[in-house]
Amino acid sequence: MARLVKYLVYLIVLGAIGLVGYAYVGPWFGADFSAPTAEMRKPLVLNAD
Repeated sequence: MARLVKYLVYLIVLGAIGLVGYAYVGPWFGADFSAPTAEMRKPLVLNAD
């Protein structure tokens, strides 16, 4: 049982390292993580009675 927990911890650590690595290296391979920069305007109606 301890061996299973140990392998699970190793798998989680490797997954976290892979995710951080992809976040840093991803833009070099065409992945774009930036937020959309389009301006959005919506009318606002205030009911001040």
